[in-house]
Amino acid sequence: MRLDKYLKVSRLIKRRTMAKEVADQGRVQVNGSNAKAGTEVKVGDELTVRFGQKTVKLKINRTDEAAKKADAASFYEILSEERPED
Repeated sequence: MRLDKYLKVSRLIKRRTMAKEVADQGRVQVNGSNAKAGTEVKVGDELTVRFGQKTVKLKINRTDEAAKKADAASFYEILSEERPED
């Protein structure tokens, strides 16, 4: 599955166009490498996503084509969350 679609389906980012922009700005890594929107992701991959001041590292558990809102959290497992100290 494409990275931008995964970010949208898993509801990490609400819109696919926003997911594409975030990925193309270099704010997403897949298994430690910078990733573009079209990068293929699969179960077991580790993503690192920078949301403004917060960085979230997660592991992909599912890559279904669609999901209900209630099922979205099962698509990933959060490994760590970091915020810079003020």
